[in-house]
Amino acid sequence: MPCARLASCWGGRVLPLLLAYICYLLLGATVFQLLEKQAEAQSRDQFQVEKLRFLENYTCLDQRALEQFVQVIMEAWVKGVNPKGNSTNPSNWDFGSSFFFAGTVVTTIGYGNLAPSTEAGQVFCVFYALVGIPLNVVFLNHLGTGLRAHLATLERWEDQPRRSQLLQVLGLALFLILGTLVVLIFPPMAFSRVEGWSFGEGFYFAFITLSTIGFGDYVVGTDPSKRYISVYRSLAAVWILLGLAWLALVLSLGPLLLHRCSQLWLNGRSLNLKDRAAPDPQGLPRPQKMPISA
Repeated sequence: MPCARLASCWGGRVLPLLLAYICYLLLGATVFQLLEKQAEAQSRDQFQVEKLRFLENYTCLDQRALEQFVQVIMEAWVKGVNPKGNSTNPSNWDFGSSFFFAGTVVTTIGYGNLAPSTEAGQVFCVFYALVGIPLNVVFLNHLGTGLRAHLATLERWEDQPRRSQLLQVLGLALFLILGTLVVLIFPPMAFSRVEGWSFGEGFYFAFITLSTIGFGDYVVGTDPSKRYISVYRSLAAVWILLGLAWLALVLSLGPLLLHRCSQLWLNGRSLNLKDRAAPDPQGLPRPQKMPISA
């Protein structure tokens, strides 16, 4: 019996979900290959052309010396040192940048552009993440629980008049829209202005960050040619924490809002059908009801 039940569960639920999961990964791999492979080949060819042009202009260098220099640049980049600029570039490990890095650790974003290079820093990062990641999950869970308790009146809205139901739904929708503007629209505009990005690039950075994907191709506060305020990256870390909390709220309130809207629509249709079907006792035409908004 347990084996039969396990086989039924695997065939009825797990196997279709697994097939859908694999198909989705295959679809993503195909689309990304079509979109990015040609651009990668062009960038590689352009880089090789620039290296040859550099060797032609500086005949005192040979191919081996240039490759060694490129290797030094790559090692510096891996350790978080921007090859552009000079030794006066702002430190990647001042307090603001370290606070930003700590936020990316506990939120599991991990841009990949900066990592501890010392053995002591790597060991501390492991234990810091072991405590910080569960702490971040508990914080987000408690925040969502607190919001659901604060909005518990929405769970008892069937006993309220239809006008109150409509006002509650409109208030919740306005709350979500304003929060989305504050978290997902205004910050990308600010990042775009400070970093010199387009709004599309700023929104891309915001989404990749708050979804905890964290590619590292766009990271705030890393351009050595710009002078940032000392708390810029710390403010970005605070925005990340608030943005993740907001996404947790949206994931809990979004389905509730859609469910309430569908209930209002179905209730409105049922009331209209009853009004049309029920005749007036005196045989007179029924008075026309005023809409809610009147």
